[in-house]
Amino acid sequence: MGERTRPAQRHARLPRRVRTAARLAAGAVALTRLARGARREAALVPRPEARPGRPVSVVVPARDEAARIGPLLAALAADPQVDEVVVVDDESTDATAAVAAGAGVRVVAGRRPPPGWVGKPWALQQGLEAATGHWLVTVDADVAPRPGLVGALVAAMEEGAWDWCSAGGRFVLDDGLDRLRHPAMLATLVYRFGPPGARRQPPVGRVAANGQCTITRRAVLAAAGGFGPAAPHLTDDVALARSLAARGWRVGFLDGTALFDVALAPADWDRSLALRDVSPWPAAAADLAVVWLAQALPLPRLLRGRGDALDAVLAAARLGLLAGTARAYARRGAAYWLSPLADVPVAVGLTRGVLRPDRTWRGRSYAGLGRSATR
Repeated sequence: MGERTRPAQRHARLPRRVRTAARLAAGAVALTRLARGARREAALVPRPEARPGRPVSVVVPARDEAARIGPLLAALAADPQVDEVVVVDDESTDATAAVAAGAGVRVVAGRRPPPGWVGKPWALQQGLEAATGHWLVTVDADVAPRPGLVGALVAAMEEGAWDWCSAGGRFVLDDGLDRLRHPAMLATLVYRFGPPGARRQPPVGRVAANGQCTITRRAVLAAAGGFGPAAPHLTDDVALARSLAARGWRVGFLDGTALFDVALAPADWDRSLALRDVSPWPAAAADLAVVWLAQALPLPRLLRGRGDALDAVLAAARLGLLAGTARAYARRGAAYWLSPLADVPVAVGLTRGVLRPDRTWRGRSYAGLGRSATR
């Protein structure tokens, strides 16, 4: 009898071994990525006293942004480091164009996206064609810049020998639920791609970016096809960064939390967090495994009394990341420090985004672009 039960016992143990191996692999990947935070470029600091040696054009793509674009344009119009501000009014149905014109900046009436183009990269392409400066800075309408933003970006490009850079700002969240959920969403990006500011450029498939604020040399980007590589992508920032990196460009993603604030609703991230249009299935599945096994599940397992030493290590790493991302938020409070409790529902939403990506944005549907265009 004992001999007959041994194969069954071994079979019962096999799934546990597989689960343990998967947890160990995911934990090793996550800890390796988190460890890069100790070897990052220093966070950018405002340089209000610096005057760029060459003209700077700032392009703002805007669709129905009348309610929030005013403060950004006022700050840019008063910035001595900015030589030109171009607002591309992307067929807005509100007073975006009138608000921009009242701020004294140049307004370009955006044309309908041609076949194969998503709205935002098409607006950026039109801004690129209209701009005249040596440096091309792009910012979203919800960005609140601090004096010295442009000086810091130009200095980073020159001192770091970058070809194209994006910067991540500081989030302003008013709703208590947003303060609980958004830090968990941000953490999934670090678990999948590592923290911003890496000194060594990662492999092309691991390159990340933040399209809220970017800088490059206008003529060089135009000669390389402009925003064409991002044309069919709703995750246009990452698509462009990876395309440029694949061509040998030195692409950076820097810490700009001291340079600008951004009032971004987590609902905006729900659409793009999965990055499905720039991630092939094997990479997306592997990233989901890392998020679930290394970020979301260790703490609940420990709280339920079912955790082990690996869970304890991974939970400690998660809390360490929470401390490391604290400066990315203007307001924290109890909700921020309790945000690891939102990891499981955020992982559920991320999984849904991978399996059923949203192909709509700002009243437009991009289902016709195929399954590869999902932001």
